[in-house]
Amino acid sequence: MAFSPIPTSLDALSFEESNNNEKRQKIEDLLDVKSLIFAEPWYKTVNNLHLWNASLIDVILISSPMGIMGLPFLTRRKGFSAMIYVTEASARLGQLMMEDLVSMHAEFRQFYGPEESNFPPWLRQEELEILPSVLKDILLGKDGVESGGLMPLYSAADVKDCILKMNTLNYAQEACYNGTLVIKAFSSGVEIGSCNWILNGPKGDIAYLSSSCFFSAHAMTFDYRSLQGTSSLIYSDFSSLNDAQDIEDGDNNTDPNSDSLFPLSFQDLDEPILNSGENLEEMEKLAFICSCAIECVKDGGSVLIPINRLGTILQLLEEMTTLLEASAMEVPIYIISSVAEELLALLNIIPEWLCKQRQERLFAGEPLFAHVKLLKAKKIHVVPDIHSHQLLMNWQEPCIVFCPHWSLRIGPVVHLLRRWCGDPKSLLILEDIVNPELALLPFKPVSMKVLQCLFPSGIGLQKVQPLLKTLQPKTVMFPEDLRLKTSFLCEKSFSVSYYTEAEPLKVSCQKDSSELKIAADLASQFYWKTFKKEGINVTRLNGNLLMENAIDNILDGV
Repeated sequence: MAFSPIPTSLDALSFEESNNNEKRQKIEDLLDVKSLIFAEPWYKTVNNLHLWNASLIDVILISSPMGIMGLPFLTRRKGFSAMIYVTEASARLGQLMMEDLVSMHAEFRQFYGPEESNFPPWLRQEELEILPSVLKDILLGKDGVESGGLMPLYSAADVKDCILKMNTLNYAQEACYNGTLVIKAFSSGVEIGSCNWILNGPKGDIAYLSSSCFFSAHAMTFDYRSLQGTSSLIYSDFSSLNDAQDIEDGDNNTDPNSDSLFPLSFQDLDEPILNSGENLEEMEKLAFICSCAIECVKDGGSVLIPINRLGTILQLLEEMTTLLEASAMEVPIYIISSVAEELLALLNIIPEWLCKQRQERLFAGEPLFAHVKLLKAKKIHVVPDIHSHQLLMNWQEPCIVFCPHWSLRIGPVVHLLRRWCGDPKSLLILEDIVNPELALLPFKPVSMKVLQCLFPSGIGLQKVQPLLKTLQPKTVMFPEDLRLKTSFLCEKSFSVSYYTEAEPLKVSCQKDSSELKIAADLASQFYWKTFKKEGINVTRLNGNLLMENAIDNILDGV
């Protein structure tokens, strides 16, 4: 968001005049449209990614389609040879999202032309110093050392190369790495193809718990039972940082087993009760958003929806068309994206990645999603770009438009915002954005209504502790950022260690012993010595050890 969208001729002229008349001077916290960077945008990646030795990475696990978006920044690095594991659905959806991003970004390259060097002028220290503090924090971080995370966007060839390096899995399918690790993915419920991981190795098993959701109206349900009983668990769901129900410092000593704060465990609750809270909350939000959109259209305004989450878009489509039919209104709905047609077609052929309710529709002979009927009835129009001949021929206002990009900097949303930002009857629906004022800065003055919404995308704070108690790991590695929000002082069933970004965390091995498979004819030749006091038998063995699929085997010995 530190960069300007493709400027209009008027924007470009005013910016050139400002630069020609006088050198911009730093005025602390003065933020206007001229403060933005007028250049081809660079993208924020992992801090100091340019310093990483890519050849030292052995395995990469991708937990969601969105998690793939930054992967080409790494796979294009010299010496990269790591094994990449991702679910088949995430790989396909992630590929479409990356291709769409590259397609939208191409507009910048057409406008600004090819970069003359790998070090653009705006990245010079003297140029960064005169930026307002808000923009400087975005580019450099609050401590001013994150410029190494800024990189130019990858190309279509980089995306293709990245996809070829992926190893795709189904849920619960085993993949063996180097004869020592068995890797399995299990549904996390957040998005189609999103997952958690279990790594089984000779020193124990590790569960990796990413953002997870107990209720989903489209994706397969969160399979938390498959994560039970591991030696170690890495908790990596940071959605609780945005949880409004923060536990105050004075409540940290409250007994976490008390019914007033936490349920004892998930086994004490029926599944419908466990899911009902999230289900009701999400349905209420969807209904409210759709009712606002319908009221806007009734008043003669148009609705613009640059929401990023696929599941949310599908549910909004279903809810809005239902309300439109109930009100007998004929309002065109447009989906504008270079990959929209392919994406909607893909959703019809992946029932195994969907929730039980969607699968039941398939067995009943019904479409998995409502957009199938809507497309046939020509109630929604899918077009690749804003200048499409098909769109120009069918365009009507007022209308409802779904399009990328949620940053409000690239893609069809930029052109449509410039068209409607001065219309007080129109409505912009955004997912939760950290700085909405900055997001809308290039389009001011904004007269259109703006509705921000935050959908559940992870484990609620109240469910963290009972979930971990149900999973029963021996050790939990928990984020330091969440330490003050969840107390484990009274927890005795597992130990807790807190981790921080870029700081090593040493965790003791919890596996007491290893098991060997030895052929019966070989084992019968052993001479055993018995220690009655300890109750064990001991023998000496010299032999060849083979490890395969994380299982030790003695081939021969004496």
